[in-house]
Amino acid sequence: MQQLIYFFRKFKYFLLFVLLEIVAFIFTIQHHSYHKSKFINSANSITGGIYNSANSVQEFFQLKKDNRLLIEEITTLKNSINTVNINKTRDSFKLYNSDKFRQKYQYTFAKVINNNFTNRNNTLTINKGLNQGVTSDLGVINSNGIIGVTNSTSKNYTTVLSILNNSSKINARLKNSNHFGTLTWDGEDYNILQLIDIPRQAQIKNGDTIITGGKSAIFPEGINIGIVNSFKFENNQYKTINIELFNDMSNLGYVQIVKNLERTEQLTLEKESANE
Repeated sequence: MQQLIYFFRKFKYFLLFVLLEIVAFIFTIQHHSYHKSKFINSANSITGGIYNSANSVQEFFQLKKDNRLLIEEITTLKNSINTVNINKTRDSFKLYNSDKFRQKYQYTFAKVINNNFTNRNNTLTINKGLNQGVTSDLGVINSNGIIGVTNSTSKNYTTVLSILNNSSKINARLKNSNHFGTLTWDGEDYNILQLIDIPRQAQIKNGDTIITGGKSAIFPEGINIGIVNSFKFENNQYKTINIELFNDMSNLGYVQIVKNLERTEQLTLEKESANE
């Protein structure tokens, strides 16, 4: 308190001068419309800039929350879309199931907490596991396309076999036809994958879209993969078909996990047929 009193005593003339200047400034603004308008415009500009900067900072910190809400909404929408009416899809068969709706695919979301993309055999780690119903051999996608297949799981975490992996073999096809092939990776460029086993009858051109084929029990049909970047046709067959991914595999955030509710039934039937 004594220091505050000492400060006012020491600088009393200077403080009086500042006070008088402020009073003079206020009277000048109030009695001159030109000065008043200039002052208001300047004040608005300054406060507007401050508010804009503050809002930008707030939006930045809000972005993480918004991304999470968006992936939740997309996941909910996909779950509702994939609930189909049995009477419309299987009306050629006599049904004894009294359920009106049948859902083939179920979706949940997770966050990528570790991502490798520079090795020959890359994996990812997501923050959901057995406690959240995640098991092995489930598809992992996002809004841009496929990412990989779940591999090992713990209580709350799962590793994902990336499509950038020597062991990854994904059924894929041309969007504009029913010609199928297998998506692999040669380990060179993480933006470019290879499509093999495409029949020679297929009409391919650069820019063609490649999607999931739906022949596997993991991914639904029609999920985007990428576009034909280049290809080589020799000796009446396709030697190399390079696919440029829609996904940036080096920049992955939230993903969706796809569970095929009829996977066991499908695989059991296929195994029985193969043993006959």
